[in-house]
Amino acid sequence: MCSSWAHRDPPGGGRGVHFGCLPGALQVSVEHIEMQMDFFQESFPSKEESGLFMLDFEGEEILEVDWNTKQVAWRLPELKQVGGIDVQGVLSNTAIMKHNMEVLMKRSNRTQSQNVAPVAKMYLRTPLEMGDPNVLICFVDRFSPPVLNIKWLMNGQPVSEGVEETIYFPSVDNTFRKFSYLPLVPEDGDIYTCQVEHWGLDRPLENTWIAKAPTLLPETLETTVCALGLAVAILGIITGPIIFIKARRMKSDTRGRGAL
Repeated sequence: MCSSWAHRDPPGGGRGVHFGCLPGALQVSVEHIEMQMDFFQESFPSKEESGLFMLDFEGEEILEVDWNTKQVAWRLPELKQVGGIDVQGVLSNTAIMKHNMEVLMKRSNRTQSQNVAPVAKMYLRTPLEMGDPNVLICFVDRFSPPVLNIKWLMNGQPVSEGVEETIYFPSVDNTFRKFSYLPLVPEDGDIYTCQVEHWGLDRPLENTWIAKAPTLLPETLETTVCALGLAVAILGIITGPIIFIKARRMKSDTRGRGAL
């Protein structure tokens, strides 16, 4: 279990955030891991509060409880049939954590916690087919606290239409991960950039993906390769019997000399 908070201007400036977390990993068995994560943050100068409780099993989110809406959201509706959650109990725990965070901030004289810079990678949801709709995914991992901005660029120009993001997912090392999805119709030569801003970075982290059509062999080269392969096959058919006959003759000559 841990308790921490952060105090710093967020990416882009304008607001700061107090952040408190009490993540814990419960080892169900040697093969399975269940993790509960509860965090609370306060923006300033607006004093806007937000918090989230999330239950995770084997790296997959099961449910989340939002501090502001006081509601539980199940990742899959079917999961309601096999389990339940005490929403008021969860909110009470978050309220206690909020109180503890305020105490810790006062005791530490608002000393900043260490920021952990993220890493990121990009990949397509399905194999590339030029002109076919697809989704480009930007996966941001191993960062803390869970406050960052993800921006998309296409050929150097910002794009936001259709972009979707997940919530912050906790990891067993008390860092977080997040996904951002950009729908696209790839065309040869298009350049897409995922730009990540976080307190742990001196400058935005950028990952680039370039749409490249598969390289096809020229028709003349294909013809040449096919002709060469055919010639080698014919040569093998012709030389095979000749080598076999010569081998038999050499074997017969050897036997004849041995008899003398």
